[in-house]
Amino acid sequence: MRVFLGMILGALLLVAGVYIYDSMQTSRVAGGEVAQANRTIVNWDVAAADWHALQTRAHDDWIRLSSR
Repeated sequence: MRVFLGMILGALLLVAGVYIYDSMQTSRVAGGEVAQANRTIVNWDVAAADWHALQTRAHDDWIRLSSR
């Protein structure tokens, strides 16, 4: 049980760290020429669209399974 809790906590810490790093790279301070050189690690628009698609599919599958 500790292993699974550790993996979940590690994944959450990784995502939080990447989000903080990316938000610092795209801040107002990094405007101009520096902003072109410092690119973000994650394309958050694509990640949000994929997350929404996953939620929709899980919801549809849950409805299909629970209607039996």
